[in-house]
Amino acid sequence: MAFELPELPYDYEALAPFMSKETLEFHHDKHHKAYVDNGNKLAAEAGLADLSVEEVVKKSFGTNAGLFNNAAQHYNHIHFWKWMKKGGGGNKLPGKLESAIASDLGGYDKFKADFVAAGTTQFGSGWAWLSVKDGKLVISKTPNGENPLVHGASPILGVDVWEHSYYIDYRNARPKYLEAFVDSLINWDYVLEMYEAATK
Repeated sequence: MAFELPELPYDYEALAPFMSKETLEFHHDKHHKAYVDNGNKLAAEAGLADLSVEEVVKKSFGTNAGLFNNAAQHYNHIHFWKWMKKGGGGNKLPGKLESAIASDLGGYDKFKADFVAAGTTQFGSGWAWLSVKDGKLVISKTPNGENPLVHGASPILGVDVWEHSYYIDYRNARPKYLEAFVDSLINWDYVLEMYEAATK
């Protein structure tokens, strides 16, 4: 299936002041579009154009770096836009998620501290993740476009720590961006949807 650039699920001003219109215009319209365009070209060359983005990610990992980088980043960003919403974030979680975070991660405050730490300590470009692995929630970090799909896990929340995700708004203050993401942007309803799909 050809990769397609999704529309943002909100207008470009919706996430301000935590993520600006300018950041979304560059990040979505330029960076994500480039992953889509390059991914389609490389998937066609590799004979994988008919596969889903998840299958392309898994098949290209460790075998076709160019295709993997673009396909994985496309997958990551399809969900990244949905993992945020106006008026999001904070500790008012759906009950099922709140219970899982309490039992698997030691509660919301520890989740927040560990998730922010994962994003802060990812050297260079990458992502921090909340995933389901072997039925339990885990926090991890990955370099560049790599994601938990290739490590036997199902991502249910991710935050982009490539500089293009925060530099316009936060300059080099990555921890401040990560705090704002958790406190003010996370769309917990979409995280719950992915959690339920991953734990069926």
